[in-house]
Amino acid sequence: MKSEFTLAFNEVVEDRQLSRDVILEALESALVSAYRRAVNASNAQLVEAKVDMDSGLVEIYAEKEVVEDVQDERTEVLLSEAREVDPEADLGDMVVVETTPENFGRVAAQTARQVIQQRIREAERDIQFDYFEKQVGEIVSGIVQAVTGRAATIGLDKKAEGTMLRKDMIPRERLRVHDRIRCYVYEVKESNRGPQIFLSRAHRNFLRRLLENEVPEIYHGVVEIRSIAREPGQRAKVAVSASQQGIDPVGACVGVRGVRIQAIVRELSDEKIDVIEWSNDAAAFIAKAISPARVVGVYLVEDEDEGKTATVVVPEDQLSLAIGRDGQNARLAAKLTGWRIDIKSLVEAAGDALNKLHEIPSYAKMAQREAETMEKVGIMLEKKAEGRPLPPEDYDLMAKFIDRVEKRIEEKRREEGQEEKRRYQEALATVPELTFEIDILDVELKEHILFILQEGGIETLGDLVLQMRLDPDEILALNGIGPKSFEEIQELTDALRVIPEETVPEETVPEEAVTPAVAPVEESVIDAEIPEEAPEAVVAEVEEEEAVADEPEEAEPVEEVVPEEPAEEEEEDEEEEEDEFDKIFSYDASKYGYYESEKPKFEDDDAREEQRPTKKKKRKKQRPSSDDYDRWDEW
Repeated sequence: MKSEFTLAFNEVVEDRQLSRDVILEALESALVSAYRRAVNASNAQLVEAKVDMDSGLVEIYAEKEVVEDVQDERTEVLLSEAREVDPEADLGDMVVVETTPENFGRVAAQTARQVIQQRIREAERDIQFDYFEKQVGEIVSGIVQAVTGRAATIGLDKKAEGTMLRKDMIPRERLRVHDRIRCYVYEVKESNRGPQIFLSRAHRNFLRRLLENEVPEIYHGVVEIRSIAREPGQRAKVAVSASQQGIDPVGACVGVRGVRIQAIVRELSDEKIDVIEWSNDAAAFIAKAISPARVVGVYLVEDEDEGKTATVVVPEDQLSLAIGRDGQNARLAAKLTGWRIDIKSLVEAAGDALNKLHEIPSYAKMAQREAETMEKVGIMLEKKAEGRPLPPEDYDLMAKFIDRVEKRIEEKRREEGQEEKRRYQEALATVPELTFEIDILDVELKEHILFILQEGGIETLGDLVLQMRLDPDEILALNGIGPKSFEEIQELTDALRVIPEETVPEETVPEEAVTPAVAPVEESVIDAEIPEEAPEAVVAEVEEEEAVADEPEEAEPVEEVVPEEPAEEEEEDEEEEEDEFDKIFSYDASKYGYYESEKPKFEDDDAREEQRPTKKKKRKKQRPSSDDYDRWDEW
């Protein structure tokens, strides 16, 4: 049968949700503190407490000095009593002996109550902090305990309390006491009163975790969330993509009849969610992000100073839908894509394109090519200004005109950017590399000039030389740089010039040298692989090519007649070589007793001899006629 102490101990363990060792350690430390207070013992003295879990008895052990005559019972013990614990104890030794006072249990319960509670509370705080520190970035469930104008208190697991600030709440969402809600843990801090757990329902990652819980494809990594833009309580846009082919990422997030997305909408107090398919093409991605508005064209401009800007052209009836209420749709699309989005109607974009062609001199050639279309577009804009309707054909014409102009402007900007990069590389090639390691304050110039240059953003000598190569007017425009100072800077930078090496002729020489050397190798390989019959065919092809090349030159008969004689001599030599080859072959066959099997081979040779005159006849047909030659002789 369990004692009352054991039952009470187990009750505390279950109530506090702590381990038995933690509670037992807290109890022992409380008993030690109670003993020190009861007997007024020193903190330097070693004191231990032991509790019997079955009987509930408490024993206190203290370290004392072995003496002959005890004067202070708190720190001294007789030799006889010490040898009961340690038989080898001697005078002057330190021995740990039992020193439990009378009626210590009741006194300790009253004295150590606060100490036990404090130790248990500290253990609870440590466990809470360790547990919720691992929950940062995850969703937790809790019960609303109190709601004030500044924050709401949420009861969590481990008897912890979380704080949800007003900025972390969904606007116009009413939280009632005892309601169970889900929150996102975004920060955990340690304080004297325990861990401070900050919760949020307006965080964009709260929507990400809800999607992971509702959509298994996202949880397993088949569908990936690329970006999220959210205005809590009103609207959110989510860009998703599939990591495997054949999977529809938007359909997976929406679910059958919108079951999956509707569960998330209800959790977020009817917040509208637009799921968009992510694309590598920035223009296509921006066009999808503007949905549900219909987009005519998207034109991108990337500038180092202004950043990334996208001009979106939409029909007039879609302009308000593309911008959204208070610019909400355009604002969310800009957050989702990371581009600054400028939305224009078709008529407004056509007017801007006309102004660019009229006002900017660099677009004069483009204006000449589009002169006829510009007149038509101008007439259309006048009609629109008067309030007269336009047919759909006119809107199509304006859309095509805007597309051509914007694409040409984009090409020109790209060319200018490439030209600027080329100039920068050429200027950088003339600057010595060591100059970039020299601080601007170490340059041999006047001190006030060096400070002016440093304030202007020039840190090293190489930066100064490079800026003088690219645009010296920026140096002259600095406040405090006059003509004399500019001349000193110019003399210094002109002396630091590196002439880049020309590598173009070195590349062309080996190519010319290699080409003739490779050709004979290829011819030798071809000759080695051609069988015995091949030389005759090759010669015939060469003669045919010479004959074809000679046909257009009928006015020069002398050049046509000359190649005939060597061709006939080559054919006679080939016939003699073939006769010798046949003799050798017949000799080898008779030598080994296979003379009868040579008959089909002689038939093949006869067939080859029959083919030879046909080749000669073809060659004679390709040669110029002899009548023309005779006419020239007579003339």
